[in-house]
Amino acid sequence: MGRFFLSNYNPTPEKTGNYDVAIIGCGVSGANIARRLSVYTIKTAILEKGSDVSFGTSKANSGIIHGGFHHNKKYLKTRLEVRGNLMFDQLRRELDFPFKRCGIIVAALHEDEMKSVEHLYMQGVENGVIGIELCSRDRILELEPKLSPDAVGGLYAPGGGMIEPYRFVFALVESAMKNGVDLYTNYKVQTAERDISAGLWQVQSADGRQIKARYVVNAAGLFADEVSRIFKGEEFSIKARKGEYFLLDKQTKARPERVVFPVPTAVSKGMLVIPTVEGTVLVGPTADPAEDKTDYSTTSERLEQILDSGKTMIPSLSRNDVITNFAGLRPYLEEDFYISPSKKTPAFLQVAGIQSPGLTASPAIGEYVKDLLKSMGLNLTEKPNWNPFVEERPRARTLSSLELDKLIDADPGWGNIVCRCENVSEAEIIQAVRLGHHTLDGIKYFTRAQMGRCQGGFCTYKIIKLIMQETGLSWGEITKHGGESYVLKAELG
Repeated sequence: MGRFFLSNYNPTPEKTGNYDVAIIGCGVSGANIARRLSVYTIKTAILEKGSDVSFGTSKANSGIIHGGFHHNKKYLKTRLEVRGNLMFDQLRRELDFPFKRCGIIVAALHEDEMKSVEHLYMQGVENGVIGIELCSRDRILELEPKLSPDAVGGLYAPGGGMIEPYRFVFALVESAMKNGVDLYTNYKVQTAERDISAGLWQVQSADGRQIKARYVVNAAGLFADEVSRIFKGEEFSIKARKGEYFLLDKQTKARPERVVFPVPTAVSKGMLVIPTVEGTVLVGPTADPAEDKTDYSTTSERLEQILDSGKTMIPSLSRNDVITNFAGLRPYLEEDFYISPSKKTPAFLQVAGIQSPGLTASPAIGEYVKDLLKSMGLNLTEKPNWNPFVEERPRARTLSSLELDKLIDADPGWGNIVCRCENVSEAEIIQAVRLGHHTLDGIKYFTRAQMGRCQGGFCTYKIIKLIMQETGLSWGEITKHGGESYVLKAELG
């Protein structure tokens, strides 16, 4: 069955060719690097092992735009965090993703915690954080009335905020592809050889596809250590840290107005209460070592700890509001980011160990990597016709009745609500499929269908039917997130 794509977002697995730069990994770092390079008259490719972008660490990110006060400015990650934070307003004007500067508070519940809060405040001032404020008890409760009455004071960073991380990645990639970047999905790098005479890397995938590139950027997240070994680069070991979360319904009365942090420990920033940009509430994450980089399981023990920890800050949190729980894995290498040209292998740039605050820092990482590639010899000439804008797509849940009626007149699919919890129409599902999102998770992250109270109990069947209708795939070929994650074992009659 033929397919009509609304934009050039659709991945291009059939393409092979020569590139100036190949970026391995399309999470939030790889996507920002790709978009930044799309400004220039070079050929850039993204090699993503997943069936869609943002399916690695970025899919289970907290979505927080950090305030720039948690770490000392001696660290590269701090400098990139502060710089990246300031770039989101312009990115939101240019791209289509939800973003809100709701502010961040750190709540001290005991007098002995205020010494740590004062340290964070002074660190934020030294880092150049705009508007950071050391708060009394009255002030912190004024900023967030749902805080525990045990609060004795805290810190307020008005520049902190929240986004939907997967929508951010989708928008970055769409912008990059609109400006000439090629995306290869299901491209797990298996071998890499360097043709010294031609000055090209030959990079082959597990299924035999091959591209050539003058420079390679290793932004492979949890698997950056494996990619480095394939390219005979530095030997290092990426460790996985698992973060478990509870997700609360939009109707919860415990939703704070700002992101609420506890006073951090030496190991972690602690378990947070996060009012997501689309209306739900996240509680978590934990920070536990994980031996298996594919282990996204959750435990009742840790989830109980999450809820108990959240309730110490926001007492009105209730188990009755919980609609699901999940886990994410984040890469841990050392205390700082590892972003550097390889000292062992030519034309190979490491972007590894991008843990928190990686999301906040990611726009600045894109700029930093561009500068490093230039210092490595990459010639960068700006395109005269580079277009930074991605058109904002209508969504039924945000439209007025009059606006929705106009869309229904042109396409009745706008009037058929497939996901009732999140108010997602058939037209939006079809649009997502035509843009190249052919898995249930791809549809979920792009449209929010399956993210509401019933967690797909009502709409999954309808979404499967629409994917089949648009792609020609059979029941048995539909997956949750690509690979072997088939939804149904056998075709239904």
